[in-house]
Amino acid sequence: MAARFVVDLDSVPTPLPHVWEHTVGSGHAPLGLRADWQGQLRRAHQELGFRHVRFHGILSDIGSLVRHEDALVHSFHNIDVLYDALIDMGVRPFVELSFMPSAIASGERTVFSYRANVTPPLRLVDWEALIRRLTDHWIERYGKHEVRSWYFEVWNEPNLKEFWAGTRDEYFDLYRATARVLEEADPELRVGGPATAQNAWIPEFLEFCGREDVPVGFVTTHHYPTDVVGGPGEDPEASLARVPRGVLRTQALRARREAGGRDLYYTEWNSSAAQRDPLHDQSYAAAFLVKTVLDVCGIVDGYAFWTFSDIFEEEYFPSLPFHGGFGLLTIHGVPKPAYRAFELLHDLGEERYVVVGDHETVDAWAVRRGRSLTVLLANHAMPRHAIARETVRIELRGAQEPGRAVIRRIDEESANPVAAWREMGAPEYPSRRQVEALGEASGIRTEPVAIEGREGRIGLTAELPPHAVAAITIGEP
Repeated sequence: MAARFVVDLDSVPTPLPHVWEHTVGSGHAPLGLRADWQGQLRRAHQELGFRHVRFHGILSDIGSLVRHEDALVHSFHNIDVLYDALIDMGVRPFVELSFMPSAIASGERTVFSYRANVTPPLRLVDWEALIRRLTDHWIERYGKHEVRSWYFEVWNEPNLKEFWAGTRDEYFDLYRATARVLEEADPELRVGGPATAQNAWIPEFLEFCGREDVPVGFVTTHHYPTDVVGGPGEDPEASLARVPRGVLRTQALRARREAGGRDLYYTEWNSSAAQRDPLHDQSYAAAFLVKTVLDVCGIVDGYAFWTFSDIFEEEYFPSLPFHGGFGLLTIHGVPKPAYRAFELLHDLGEERYVVVGDHETVDAWAVRRGRSLTVLLANHAMPRHAIARETVRIELRGAQEPGRAVIRRIDEESANPVAAWREMGAPEYPSRRQVEALGEASGIRTEPVAIEGREGRIGLTAELPPHAVAAITIGEP
């Protein structure tokens, strides 16, 4: 049975803020010193509209604080090189204040191959001095107006033992000390937390900040579909098989209630938390992404996909072009289907019409931009859930003479570079010519669409394979 949707263009549209473009994630700070990382971020900013970038470890031992002859020596040169590059390309930092410089750490517990120290400071006063000096340095270098446009988030996932060796109370102490130093530097700087995984600690964090009169300008947390199931060592696809469709909307609604009227930013999310998940490279990720992003619009204020690039290192640096990494772009800069999904989202306008209709796996959204209207479709279900090829029929009521309509597709036959890579024999180290061919294979196929009916009530029909995205645009932008 066909999926049917109706859009009344005589109705009043509601705003569609592009919250997914506020911030995008990356790996850890030293990667930002690479020319290829910077080139890929510049491209993502220009083509997808990302305005801020967040990454781990700006305070790790890349040159922020060292102990030399029993004295603490601050050195911010590497940070300057990185932040100068960001600002030059028009991207601003969403500053994750982590991890602990080994010179002031209370222990030696680390995480990831780059050995990020996750212990509290031995003396909180040393941490405060670092934050104070670095903040003053940023204000002096970039000016208050610029630094006020940044966001400051304290730590990363302190509710997980892998990322914080201290207690919850010790994290709250760290947050209080950090927020007060930032407030002293400039009361208009924006600082927030608790930067937790799985929506954790939000009520407790806000209660603490209220009781202690601690500045909190926004709430941050993270979520992934598998947060509600699974366990250590479980296969990600097996976990996802037990996850309900639309789970991230449900989690966002809970966080919205707990955050109250404060701005709510998810600073990490993806279709799974697995670093090597083949679905990240496939059209599945694009359908999941579109469904999720448009589900949470109106609930969150920022929604930072993790990550923009496979230039990413936590266990080891990959060499395979397609290895199931988190990124929208491969290590060679080839756009994956998820990148193309963000491209379609970026092209949307900011006036959203109500779409009437319901289907088990197909969702539809109608958005106006200038003189054009785009109907965005996604056929999505969690792995191992039932899904089939669907015929989708859209009726547009109150439509003027449309002129022409085109459809852009992301599916197995369009925007599928991983299939082209396999046809090449899956080379681990593709030549430049092969990388160019993969880039061409990543392009979105565009075709004309027949328009049924006449002015006042027209119809459109599209075939949507499983885990596919399609954007039908009528009229001229």
